[in-house]
Amino acid sequence: MAGLRLGPLLRYADGSCATVWVETSGPCTAEVRCADGARGTAGTFRVAGHHYALVPVDGLTPGTATEYEVLLDGASVWPPPDSRFPPSVIATPTDDDGMRVAFGSCRWAAPPAGGKDAVGPDALDTLSARVAADPGGARPDVLLLLGDQVYADEVSDATRHWIAGRRDLDRPPGDQVADYEEYTRLYYESWLDPEVRWLLSTVPSCMIFDDHDVVDDWNTSAAWLADMRATDWWQERLLSGLMSYWVYQQLGNLSPDELAADPLYAAVRETPDGTAALRAFAARADADPTSVRWSYRRDFGRTRLLMVDSRAARVLEEDRRTMLDPGEAAWLREQIMDERGAYDHLLIGTSLPWLLPHLVHDVEAWNSAICGGERGARWARLGERIRRGADLEHWSAFPSSFTALGDLIAEAGTGPEAPATVSVLSGDVHHAYVAEPSWPGRAPDARVAQLTCSPVHNSVPLSIRLGFRFGWSAPARALGRRIARHGRCAPPTVSWRRTGGPWFGNQIMTLTLRGRSARLRLEQARANRDGTNVLRMITDRELAPPR
Repeated sequence: MAGLRLGPLLRYADGSCATVWVETSGPCTAEVRCADGARGTAGTFRVAGHHYALVPVDGLTPGTATEYEVLLDGASVWPPPDSRFPPSVIATPTDDDGMRVAFGSCRWAAPPAGGKDAVGPDALDTLSARVAADPGGARPDVLLLLGDQVYADEVSDATRHWIAGRRDLDRPPGDQVADYEEYTRLYYESWLDPEVRWLLSTVPSCMIFDDHDVVDDWNTSAAWLADMRATDWWQERLLSGLMSYWVYQQLGNLSPDELAADPLYAAVRETPDGTAALRAFAARADADPTSVRWSYRRDFGRTRLLMVDSRAARVLEEDRRTMLDPGEAAWLREQIMDERGAYDHLLIGTSLPWLLPHLVHDVEAWNSAICGGERGARWARLGERIRRGADLEHWSAFPSSFTALGDLIAEAGTGPEAPATVSVLSGDVHHAYVAEPSWPGRAPDARVAQLTCSPVHNSVPLSIRLGFRFGWSAPARALGRRIARHGRCAPPTVSWRRTGGPWFGNQIMTLTLRGRSARLRLEQARANRDGTNVLRMITDRELAPPR
């Protein structure tokens, strides 16, 4: 009899349907059965010896929350009989209920050694404990995980020991993840955490990758990629990373209609073993990134979310370097401009911040210019070393894309059909802040903000704290302008100011959207003296006032 290895994860949910993801120990029929009579079934599919199902649930009633159970071949496997958590539910809020969107990134899932967590309390664990303690209280309507859900290049001691039991760590890639099986270990370690497992079973989630889901600084530059492709381990690592991302994260990002139209999903499900089909897909994505779109759109009532791939969709050649390839950029514009009056809030999820501290922005723009040959070949070689060593690969390092995104946001936020807010949601930089842009000669009607929240659970070195605090200062801005002049960089077409932060720690941001009003809340996970953890409010402010 098949058992439940991982999950359930409640992924897609709207007013009438949902999807629930599970991994099982063998082939079976997975069923989700709701207390109100809604239900759904799906047969498992197989990839690399593992069995999965994404169960569509139909017949849900808008404005309700119904408990559910998971059955495998008719036997109940969730909730566990000894569970200390409340029953998992599928909630279907209506537009009148408003929308709570919680988000963050960078969750290193290594369990604490000896009962003490070296990087501090896990914000996702702590959020889960709070929701479980008050199941009828306020909870997120959706959780956005903005990258680095797993760390393929920075494993825990327990995972390192496990890897050492299957191969020689003295051979590349050493104690980093090498193949699909080792990726599954990362997801088990992350999602079998009891608090996180329950939270993901009862709060819908949307995910996108960042670099550590594959490797630090993934797709930094064409020279970086050429160096990686010259190794004898990179190809297997990348294909396994893309394959596991599609199974564990991307499938659940899609609606039932999108899944029904997806030829890869059909091919994987229709064959006894979908490994070859999925591997061929990953190989095509590596050879031609334009052949696949990892970005996606979700509409939650009158809130539109566009989750943007800012890793795999890059054009890396120095003479035409962009964060998004032309097709991806056209898709983003099309989704923003589609029925503009149909949404009150536009959320653009991109793992990497659009607006950075001014000194960091100017250094990245300078680096892009000299790597492109603005100061000659010698400076270009130096620039490439600096780019890799200092992780200079955010939107600022792709100046044309930085400008294009700003112009698109300003256009979308202007006019009678403009939303009340446009928020760029990001992580990556291991701290949180709020920055607000302005455009010379134009004033968008929407309130526009860069909202950055990171990490959910990771360390924040002193160098990052000092560097980012200084990066916003007036002396740093003056220094940045001098550096940019050396690179002959054009001034940015948008200016911005920091209106909150920087805040450091393990943290979660929440946007509460109701009508055309928006409220932002940042909470940090802190340890009490009695050994319990709690989320403490750091800031609570209006982004757009109630009307």
